[in-house]
Amino acid sequence: MTYSFQFRDVFAAWEFLLDGLILTLELSVVTMLSGLVIGLAGSAAKVYGPGWLKAIVAVYVEAIRNTPLIVQLFLIFFGLPSAGIKFNAETAAYIALSINLGAYSIEILRAGLQAIPRSQIEAGQSLGLSGLQIFRYVIIFPALRLIYPALASQFVLLMLATSVVSQISAQDLFHTASIIQSRTFRDFEVYIVVAGAYLLLALIFRLMFAGLYQLIFSRARR
Repeated sequence: MTYSFQFRDVFAAWEFLLDGLILTLELSVVTMLSGLVIGLAGSAAKVYGPGWLKAIVAVYVEAIRNTPLIVQLFLIFFGLPSAGIKFNAETAAYIALSINLGAYSIEILRAGLQAIPRSQIEAGQSLGLSGLQIFRYVIIFPALRLIYPALASQFVLLMLATSVVSQISAQDLFHTASIIQSRTFRDFEVYIVVAGAYLLLALIFRLMFAGLYQLIFSRARR
């Protein structure tokens, strides 16, 4: 049995694919930033906050990390309208991805914060630094350097996971590819192109994160 590859119809819709690729990139970048903010705030609360705040953060982390992303997405997009809260597909995607990444980021960053030697914190206290100053100048930078590889890998996984938003008809790369497939019936060709696009994006993000590490952390140690 032979199969004749025909990519012409797929590449003819390159503008449509490009629109989906742009949304995938927007979802990835915005979610990485918002997830990092949630991670920083949540990890600080879990390590240094009062008991009641630690409990709230712990419940959030466990609830998100132990349920599927698609269920979280459906709860926001399909479930919340029952309570009178309605989001369009793209907004629901941003919220769900940010909440999901935030939970994983909290645990990654928590490990970094707890790895900072107590002696460094005590040195900051002896210099008269406030708690916020100690966190800013003594703790956060070396903690980020320690967990950077794990955090960068989680960001790449998040970028790949954006494809799930196609299930609520957000016009990302995978959703646009599915529409092209339904019009051309070139299933194999469409998904080969999409797989190649996600692979290329993952490699670009990994190179970008490696470059940022060299720029931010390697130079700082010199």
